[in-house]
Amino acid sequence: MGRVKVTFQPESIEVEAQPGEKLLDVAARAAIDVNNLCGGQGVCGRCRVMVKKGKLNLTDKVIGKLSRKEIEQGFTLACQSEVLEEDVEVWIPPESRTDVQIQISDYVVATAEPAPLISPEYEPTPVIRPLCEKYYLELPPPSLDDCLSDLERVYRALRKKIPEFPDINAHFSCLWGLAGLLRANDWKITATVHLRDADCPTIREIEGGDTTPVNMGVAIDVGTTTIVAQLIDLHTGTILGAQASHNSQARYGEDVVSRMIAACGQTGLAPLTEAVTFTINSLIDSLVKKNKIRHRDITAIVAAGNTVMSHLLLGIEPCNIRIAPYIPAVARFPQFQADEVGLKANPKAFLHCVPCVSSYVGGDITAGVYASGMHDQNEISGLIDVGTNGEIVIGNNEWLVCCSASAGPAFEGGGIKCGTKAILGAIEKIVIEGERVRYETIGNQKPIGVCGSAIIDGIAELLSSGIIDQSGKFIHFDHPMVRVVDDVPELIVAPSDQTASGEPIVITEDDISNLIKTKGAVLAAMRVLLKTLEMDFMDLEKLYVAGGFGAHLDIEKAIFIGLLPDIPKERIRFIGNSSLAGARMALLSSRAFHRMEEIANRMTYLELSVHPDFMNEFIAALFLPHTNIELFPSVTGKLNKRQDGT
Repeated sequence: MGRVKVTFQPESIEVEAQPGEKLLDVAARAAIDVNNLCGGQGVCGRCRVMVKKGKLNLTDKVIGKLSRKEIEQGFTLACQSEVLEEDVEVWIPPESRTDVQIQISDYVVATAEPAPLISPEYEPTPVIRPLCEKYYLELPPPSLDDCLSDLERVYRALRKKIPEFPDINAHFSCLWGLAGLLRANDWKITATVHLRDADCPTIREIEGGDTTPVNMGVAIDVGTTTIVAQLIDLHTGTILGAQASHNSQARYGEDVVSRMIAACGQTGLAPLTEAVTFTINSLIDSLVKKNKIRHRDITAIVAAGNTVMSHLLLGIEPCNIRIAPYIPAVARFPQFQADEVGLKANPKAFLHCVPCVSSYVGGDITAGVYASGMHDQNEISGLIDVGTNGEIVIGNNEWLVCCSASAGPAFEGGGIKCGTKAILGAIEKIVIEGERVRYETIGNQKPIGVCGSAIIDGIAELLSSGIIDQSGKFIHFDHPMVRVVDDVPELIVAPSDQTASGEPIVITEDDISNLIKTKGAVLAAMRVLLKTLEMDFMDLEKLYVAGGFGAHLDIEKAIFIGLLPDIPKERIRFIGNSSLAGARMALLSSRAFHRMEEIANRMTYLELSVHPDFMNEFIAALFLPHTNIELFPSVTGKLNKRQDGT
């Protein structure tokens, strides 16, 4: 059986394939990322492509996900199409791609331009002592009166630089060539020291001369959907750049459960580890190139991710996380040599993972708690990190309690007919004015879909306009932008002549139902956590909202549909990617990393899957804003005004 040629447009990338190979897998080998949120099961419909020349073998699932018109136009699903014994040419539309620019939001520390590290939400965080620091040493040469060994001579000089660390260790590789190095450089050297061990720092590398001005670190938010990396100058604290990309693991499923099933099943662990390291290395390559540095200049990496993502990054089996009693293999990660994990950096650089709390509250939440500063405040605060999972932390400087609810992918565009992530061209704002629907897109591009914030906007506008009721069902079908397709009502947000794909962008009744379930899970989790603590919403002096979609979220509309609690607006603060901010703080301060270890150790985890009240709270939250309307007094007034016609 001969090989055939597959050409992907519009790049005109050609790649050889075997007959019977799935088109999605062929695209992956060609380094072309196609949207795929269901692990290739043909459920999400995101890998929609058009066959321009040739034929493919299609499964029955294509008919179920695409309309007759789309199939007649040549559209198919990449995950449900197999290569035949003939060459084929395929066009991948913009909405089916993941290699598009991602918006990076980070309110804890500004990242738009290289700037000294400042933290308006918490406190200024100067470079106190980075997790990896370089020290220039001028050693006295040995004599008959001073006959210390070469290594002890290095130790002695270092103790003078950092007297608070009487015990210093050196990695054994530092001894290789040490004698010649010292003498060839006239006893003037630079020692690279890792301060992860608070009692005994480790010398990881010894170089000739003064290399202290060049000491780079990379902070990484290892998200289930998106991975973000920042390059930090550890000498000055300057943020040199930030890059983001979709997590290449998405081809194995959109959520952590799908990926655990893949890693612990037929796919195996290695492909998922390779996918995440490939994505991170691509970001590092870009940062290195743009800043004209070398990979070996990167001496430390700090990664913050949920528990499953941390396991998959390090090649650790996550299989027992999804099985009761939900136990991870590890929660406090030892430091790893970066090249052992497959990351591009100095061969002697260390990778440090922010510690996790439990199977479903990971290092990203630990980093977020530290970045918000709630662990140091007397007042009681809450933290919500909204993503595929909804993690919630409540507490102060004396105690911290947390939980996690499976929110689903709706906030990131998953499970939504025209959903997309917060990328260029995504509709981020929706306003209904009489018979008109206005929208705004990220970057003022032609719309490609609706992101999470726009779906929240749309539902709030539909409810306030009386087009849907509080159960999320359409009740007003006379509006010119409302139509029914295949017995499902939907709102036309952007007509076909305004969109990038030439197809209308809509919000359907099914989309509304999916988002109500998502917001219901988050609100129910918060309610259970507060009730366990014998508290209510008004006891929260501050509520920090983390997650990328918060950059475009309207607080009033989020409260109106019951996603956020009905508390004074001034108490709610969006802090963007707090996972990335926490990872960066750990890079720039070894004390910050040690504080994160303390935070993880003192957080109490509440398992909602066995909590008797969670299901009742979840069902009660499947309403706009809630079955118990007394919890949302400000919304009650607005709904009453609408009903009165005022």
